[in-house]
Amino acid sequence: MSESTPRPSSLIHTVYGEFVRRLGGWISIADLIALMAELDVDGPAVRSATSRLKKAGTLLQERRAGTGYRLAPAMEPVFEEGDRRIFHSLEPAGLADGWVVAVFSVPESERAHRHQLRSRLSWLGFGNAAPGVWLAPARLQPDARRLLKRLGLSAYVHLFLSAEYAGFADLRTAVAGWWDLPAIEAQYAAFTDAWRPVAEGLGDAGEPRAAGERREPGERRPPRPDPAEAFRAYVPMLTQWRRLPYLDPGLPAQLLPADWNAVPARAVFTELHGLLAEPSLRYVEKVTGLSRPQEHPQESS
Repeated sequence: MSESTPRPSSLIHTVYGEFVRRLGGWISIADLIALMAELDVDGPAVRSATSRLKKAGTLLQERRAGTGYRLAPAMEPVFEEGDRRIFHSLEPAGLADGWVVAVFSVPESERAHRHQLRSRLSWLGFGNAAPGVWLAPARLQPDARRLLKRLGLSAYVHLFLSAEYAGFADLRTAVAGWWDLPAIEAQYAAFTDAWRPVAEGLGDAGEPRAAGERREPGERRPPRPDPAEAFRAYVPMLTQWRRLPYLDPGLPAQLLPADWNAVPARAVFTELHGLLAEPSLRYVEKVTGLSRPQEHPQESS
């Protein structure tokens, strides 16, 4: 499997997060295998991946009309947090918004927790300013609190909110040392290179549209993608994208390179999400026979 090919477990994670949650939370293993076949993942790989996700506590096996899996209740807050980060991609924070600083000290006898703290803070988008000192834009503080409490790590960490940087080094230079900005840009570039041609093929020629950009009256609309084709493109695209809003903490624009390439990557994601999400969901409904809960209009008094 190449580095750019999503793992079966990552694709299944996306299928649950984007579709199964909206269709009752449970799917039969037979239907999951049928969906994953569209993504070139065979049955044994699906069964192996679901077994690992079950051992990890992500999925619970449950028999209904056949054997299947539902999302573990403890995972719902994780997916809700993911929705906020993935589908409401952070625009750059304001420099005046300040910072959240995490300071931790872990006894040597519990050094496994030290490694876990480093990896989870990095996963949230925190930068490492010094040993045991991590920081991020202040608006990531609620996510950090929820994650640290959920993982049982809050006893090791002190969180501070700071309004401004009052140090001696140039802040832009310091930030470049605290975050690996070239690595983040490389991932954005890889996403754009992989998916911009798809967006252009599905939509009008030229650059993908930015979020909220409207078509002019009479302007040609893109063809509606076939639901199965939409699903085959959307799941790998979303799987590749969903890590990026965590790698990128949304640093203030003044501290970023002038040609920060998150902007075109977000435009590609927005275009493809708008084109592919709904037909993909319809395809999952067709394959599984599951349906979205009906919304009942309120009765007039």
